[in-house]
Amino acid sequence: MPADVVMLAARLRDAYRSGPVAPLRDGLAPTDAAGAYAVQAANTAHWVGTGRSIVGRKVGLTAKSVQAQLGVDQPDFGVLFDDMAIADGGELLASRVLQPKAEAEVAFVLTADLRDPDVTRDAVAAAVGSVVAAIEIVDSRITDWKIAFADTVADNGSSAFFVLGSEFKPLEDLDLWTCGMALEVNGEVVSLGAGAACLGHPLNAATWLARTLAVRGNALRAGDIVLTGALGPMVAIAPGDVVRATIGGLGSATFSYRDDRA
Repeated sequence: MPADVVMLAARLRDAYRSGPVAPLRDGLAPTDAAGAYAVQAANTAHWVGTGRSIVGRKVGLTAKSVQAQLGVDQPDFGVLFDDMAIADGGELLASRVLQPKAEAEVAFVLTADLRDPDVTRDAVAAAVGSVVAAIEIVDSRITDWKIAFADTVADNGSSAFFVLGSEFKPLEDLDLWTCGMALEVNGEVVSLGAGAACLGHPLNAATWLARTLAVRGNALRAGDIVLTGALGPMVAIAPGDVVRATIGGLGSATFSYRDDRA
């Protein structure tokens, strides 16, 4: 493994404990996708080696406006681990995050593997066993979220935690294009969106992910959770906040953010 990949991967891991670091310009150009995914893969292997289990993937940068902001023309992905899940109605502890934000998403739970680099959207739809409202709690190990594409990819897609709602619905009963989304913090609506904001449709995001992983020699697997991307703007949160995402046809997901620091 190249020395710069090892160095950057270790720097990001250390940042979880010691605090955010500067953008990774000493080892990654802002749009260096290959280098950034190499760093992500190095940390994924490290974490699996410590006993964490992969339970799915997340798609990011699904909004065209965000892609334009970062100077890229594609989404990105990160890995979901078992210890990133927070129960619906559960707590996020301040000691476990640095500068968190919340966004509402549609999540899929798969019932079949997806290994074909040319998989169709219809085949992806057929592999979706259930659909559920979700909140992704994103975080950045980069100071003040001063991220370029390479920074967020290397940093596991700026991931942290996720919450799945309690209502798991069959895909065929849903309209995931026009479904509305409202994200509330302490009862106040702070973000609005719709299914169409997620790469045109959440299934488009899942199809992009399945193809991209297959090209890289990986696969989505039966049982995997797929967070398909934000339906509206993400919002910063503070200790004491109660966050709820409601998506048309899917119900809601919620969590509380508690300050457990001395």
